[in-house]
Amino acid sequence: MPRYILLSNVTCEGLETINKNPSRVLEVNKEVEAMGVKIIDQYAVLGPYDFVTIVEAPDDITVARVSVMLG
Repeated sequence: MPRYILLSNVTCEGLETINKNPSRVLEVNKEVEAMGVKIIDQYAVLGPYDFVTIVEAPDDITVARVSVMLG
């Protein structure tokens, strides 16, 4: 499967959720994998993005669906 890099940001609400429930990140990863996308690596980073996620997906459409779901 092709690999993709997703760059994402956490909203203020999302940050509150992660602070209250750190396992929420793993729950979201399970939701992503249920959509047919395999998470290869995930990094919390400093700068314009909060997370860099490397995934394998069957096609561009599937990755686009994940991107929309993540916001």
